[in-house]
Amino acid sequence: MNDGYVIGAVAFVVLASVLIGGFGLRISRTTSDFYVASRTVGPALNAAAISGEYLSAASFLGVAGLLLVYGPDMLWYPVGYTAGYLVLLIFVAAPLRRSGAYTLPDFAEGRLESIGVRRVVSFLVVGTGWLYLVPQLQGAGLTLGTLTGAPRWFGALLVAAVVVLALAAGGMRSITFVQAFQYWLKLTALLVPAFFVLLAWHRDGATPPDFPTDPSTAWPDSGTGQQFASSRAEHPLYATYGLITATFLGTMGLPHVVVRFYTSPDGRTARRTTVVVLALIGLFYLLPPLYGWLGRLYEPGVIGARTPGDADATVLLLPGRVIGGLGGDLLGALVAGGAFAAFLSTASGLTMAVAGVLSQDVLPARGVQHFRLAAVLAMGVPLGGALVVSAVPVADAVGMAFAVSASAFCPLLVLGIWWRRLTPPGALAGLLLGGGSAFVAVTVTVAGVGPARTGWSHTLLAWPALWSVPVGFLAMVLVSLATPGSVPPHTSATMTRLHLPETLSVPRSAAAAEGGGLRSAGRPSDPDRPTTDVPPRDHPSVPEQEGERT
Repeated sequence: MNDGYVIGAVAFVVLASVLIGGFGLRISRTTSDFYVASRTVGPALNAAAISGEYLSAASFLGVAGLLLVYGPDMLWYPVGYTAGYLVLLIFVAAPLRRSGAYTLPDFAEGRLESIGVRRVVSFLVVGTGWLYLVPQLQGAGLTLGTLTGAPRWFGALLVAAVVVLALAAGGMRSITFVQAFQYWLKLTALLVPAFFVLLAWHRDGATPPDFPTDPSTAWPDSGTGQQFASSRAEHPLYATYGLITATFLGTMGLPHVVVRFYTSPDGRTARRTTVVVLALIGLFYLLPPLYGWLGRLYEPGVIGARTPGDADATVLLLPGRVIGGLGGDLLGALVAGGAFAAFLSTASGLTMAVAGVLSQDVLPARGVQHFRLAAVLAMGVPLGGALVVSAVPVADAVGMAFAVSASAFCPLLVLGIWWRRLTPPGALAGLLLGGGSAFVAVTVTVAGVGPARTGWSHTLLAWPALWSVPVGFLAMVLVSLATPGSVPPHTSATMTRLHLPETLSVPRSAAAAEGGGLRSAGRPSDPDRPTTDVPPRDHPSVPEQEGERT
């Protein structure tokens, strides 16, 4: 492939992202714009931005690579990624927006009136965000390394630099426009080459690739005589159910997903946004499996000589392999640009979410300048991890982050929103036993310091959601039932606010009489809602001065 075209495509994505982010900066007038886009983002724009940051390297490259190597069982990845938003729509979207929470720690402190719970949630949010960021940076290195021969650290460093600069410049208002643009770019970058590859396949009259019926069987490579070694060969059924559990239940707790819902004007808009997201990501996920299917026909000789992790390059190599010539070079460059947009958009959302938590709960002072410092810290740690940790297939690595989210935040959100008897000791028990154990398991797996990658020990650590999610729920329920005297005093007012439509919100005086709902814990109400109480100015998640210019 012509390196010049690839470099040009990547440069275009970077430049366009910077220019669009600059437009967002021009209309970011206040601190509220910087943190939450002043809570005025409509469903169409917000859904495109959510889809842009959600469709990560795992979606753009990893799904096709895993399907190529392991077969049709890997279709559970796109199914789970999409279905997770259906679960979020039903159980979480509107109540979470009504809570006024900007981050998961905000929600935890407001619902349970406990600083201790907030601190544990903050630790898990930061850990999950960093775990999710590592494969984005490794995917960027893989893309530039595969197509241009550049060292893999260069792609990771480039993404990190662009993301930190964009966040430091314009915050949430800026990256909303950037991520919406990047969604449509990613869709185009897969759709257009797929169209021409299918035309070439039809012209060649090639025999459709044969998928193995037994997922535990390695795939013979007809081009090289080699076989793809399946890490799921010993316990494929357990791994599949672990994946389904993680992706179905983990979406609702992903830090970069949660923060987006606070940019919606109200709970109804948050629900409408989620419906549009389902349509957008459902459309996108029709394409990566197609690349994996065609990769079995055109790419076995190229990919079979590599490790399963390098099968992520299937999407990048396929257009040039099938089309060839100038057309193949141009289509390959388009795919490379889309892949780079995937890394940038997801890394931006994750860094924004992690930096928000770090600036609130770790750094000693707050404000826009300290948020910018937090953004550097939020990106610096996973960048170091991406450079020193051996590459894991990106969809697998992201699936591990989903497992942590499902084990810790799904029980907290579902029980916190729908069960009045949840107590701070119960929440702590579930977070530590469910989320903590899942975090340790996947960290050991990613770092490669655990048991050999065979047998039940590896399988249970690599796909922990099937046991860690029930542990999280059971611990929260049982400990809460054992500590009924610890139910927060303002639970009734808080639950009313979570479930009462904004048009029926209690008057400000009545809220104060009930204890102020989430305000009783120092939580932010929504300052844009005139019928509810006003949050204290010193709460960390509410800009100190809504009118302060950035």
